Amino acid sequence: MKLLPVFAIVLVFSAALFAADDPNLPEKITDVETIVNKANIVAYYQGEDGKAKVKMTITSKRGQKRFREFIILRKDIQDGGDQKYYVYFLKPADVRKMVFMVYKYTGKNKEDDRWLYLPGLDLVKRIAASDKRTSFVGSDFLYEDVSGRGLAEDTHELVETTDKYYIVRNVPKRPDTVEFSYYNVSIDRKTFVPMKMEFYDKNSMLYRVIESTKVETIQGFPTVVKSVVSDLNTGGKTEMEFTNVKYNINLKDIFTERYLRRPPREAIR
Repeated sequence: MKLLPVFAIVLVFSAALFAADDPNLPEKITDVETIVNKANIVAYYQGEDGKAKVKMTITSKRGQKRFREFIILRKDIQDGGDQKYYVYFLKPADVRKMVFMVYKYTGKNKEDDRWLYLPGLDLVKRIAASDKRTSFVGSDFLYEDVSGRGLAEDTHELVETTDKYYIVRNVPKRPDTVEFSYYNVSIDRKTFVPMKMEFYDKNSMLYRVIESTKVETIQGFPTVVKSVVSDLNTGGKTEMEFTNVKYNINLKDIFTERYLRRPPREAIR
């Protein structure tokens, strides 16, 4: 954070006092569980289902770029609860027709089911729970980033409320299963879109940041259409850009092993 001259600090402090009474600001929520539940709905559960085309750009520390394109389909079993995801890869040739599928469970004692179909080997591979925080198809995003981390896996603390954001600290209940000690999320007070996630390692050093860099309203839903993750240890970053985003498309039950090998029409149109 930049240091300000003394007079600027006084002005900022005075402005904050007046802003507290600004009727244009959203009502301040103090219950952290309400905040994280609202943010979780906005980030992962808008509409009954959804579809988007995603272009992924992976940039190394040296500036070398690799690209991925895929379709992501999502269906809610229960709002804020269980979900299913289907990711079908379009480009490049070495990942074309590869499929990643998730059954996401919100129960405290049940791990998500994840499958990866490798067309070159005609092999369906189960992704172990211990692998969910590993690289997603060679990018700086992790498997868990795609479908989201279950709220019940962490304890949540509201550490700060600014004019724009609720800042929530999340500490894993099972620290031995993850590589971070905690992460902070900056949540937009108006839309409840998570705008920034900052991960800290076991020595409390910041090592990973995910940012929502562009948000649009689609079918009435505030939607992240561009996000970037930066790995501060490797110097690499990955950007995901979402296009052709659609909600409430009435997806059928395409989330089965049959459709790993034979992609449904919704995935390739």
